[in-house]
Amino acid sequence: MEYDCIIIGGGLSGLAAGIRLSHFGKKICVLEKHSRLGGLNSYYTRGGFEIDSGLHAMTNFTSKGGPKSAPLAKLLRQLRVQHDELELREQKHSLVSFPGVSLRFTNDFEFLKAEIQNKFKDDFNDFVRFDKFISGFDSLNLTSKFISARQIISEYIKSPLLADMLFCPLMYYGSAVEDDMDFAQFAIMYQSIFKEGFCRPAGGIRKLLDILEKRITESGGEIRRNCEVRRIISKDGVAQTIELKNGETLSARNILSSAGYVETLSLCDRKPADFAEIPRGQMAFVETVGILGSPLPGYESAITFFNDSEKFHYRNPAEIIDCRSGVICCPNNFQFQPADIPPPPMIRVTVLANNRLWNSYSRDEYVKLKEETSEKTLSIAAKFTGVPDLLKRVELIDSFTPKTITRYTGHINGAVYGCPEKVKDGRTHLGNLFLCGTDQGFLGITGSMLSGISIANLHLLK
Repeated sequence: MEYDCIIIGGGLSGLAAGIRLSHFGKKICVLEKHSRLGGLNSYYTRGGFEIDSGLHAMTNFTSKGGPKSAPLAKLLRQLRVQHDELELREQKHSLVSFPGVSLRFTNDFEFLKAEIQNKFKDDFNDFVRFDKFISGFDSLNLTSKFISARQIISEYIKSPLLADMLFCPLMYYGSAVEDDMDFAQFAIMYQSIFKEGFCRPAGGIRKLLDILEKRITESGGEIRRNCEVRRIISKDGVAQTIELKNGETLSARNILSSAGYVETLSLCDRKPADFAEIPRGQMAFVETVGILGSPLPGYESAITFFNDSEKFHYRNPAEIIDCRSGVICCPNNFQFQPADIPPPPMIRVTVLANNRLWNSYSRDEYVKLKEETSEKTLSIAAKFTGVPDLLKRVELIDSFTPKTITRYTGHINGAVYGCPEKVKDGRTHLGNLFLCGTDQGFLGITGSMLSGISIANLHLLK
């Protein structure tokens, strides 16, 4: 049996692409190597609690009836999903916290502008000029090359502190590059986080995954779980069949992979000549999840992006983790409605990690190191939440490391954001093998789904 398209990976980008193709009568099959869909954004159970493995928040919030040109509105139209189905709940507020100064922001951009005007008076006009420039920038151009965001911003904003405070959330939510970003990606995340803002499905990531799976199956698409790809077999520059780990082979006119650029090329029996020269992702993280007995008193920030050193550093650390900066998320601090069942009270703390070091320890050393790291990161969170007895409030601790990411996603080096060089048009060395997701370059939950849809529209629906 031949498919019109086989999609490697049942993450958000692969599922969205599958829906789009199925809507146009294409015979598709999504191959997911695990028993559960979602990839980086899935869920699991520990101690009787359901925990989202990737979801801090969705970006690009748009209210029902909002601008039709907004990314979320475009996404829902392409997927034929109603806004109400997602049950989106807005953040209360979030925070960028640096030594001596903090910036609060909500889903109203004017709130952030007022914060900057109040705390960076001498730089406010420069910020307004920069905002005007970035609003007119074509961040979705699929033929654009890497442009240093640091370089562009330095031409507008002279305050290194303000620049770092803008970079911190955007880097932690999407940069595969040390201490910089591609300006197109910066522009996407700036719009997604600061100008549109954070929200969360009332039912967590499971709610979103259930909607996407239902749309595929209703449209005649096929999803196969526990189905790992071993090899992509090609001839004369075209992929012909996919060999599964169980020995089965499948044929398709086209293949769309969300596995990552290098990871996808590694599956090919014939690799491009420059395969060894393609940079591998290095930016990895450790995240500690603490289930609490009750919500933190007086703390209402949905997400706090913190930096505790004189200068903000975003790079592969020399030590096992770097606690000078990171992200603190409280999934309860969204505007839930009375009928909702919110997530259990919890705190999530994310810091940079060194993948090579995490992989150098024995199993017993690894387990001990996870425990020590969890306690250390929760102690840091206690400072930024203003809850000194935070550790005593934690009833259950779980964590993921770069090893966890590699195990469940296949990402080389546990690099959540993949390869630093993105393939924006999705093309590979094989004429009918395309990429979507992390290494195509659209970021966040909304961006991942738009990536799958964009590549499907560009290459597979002609």
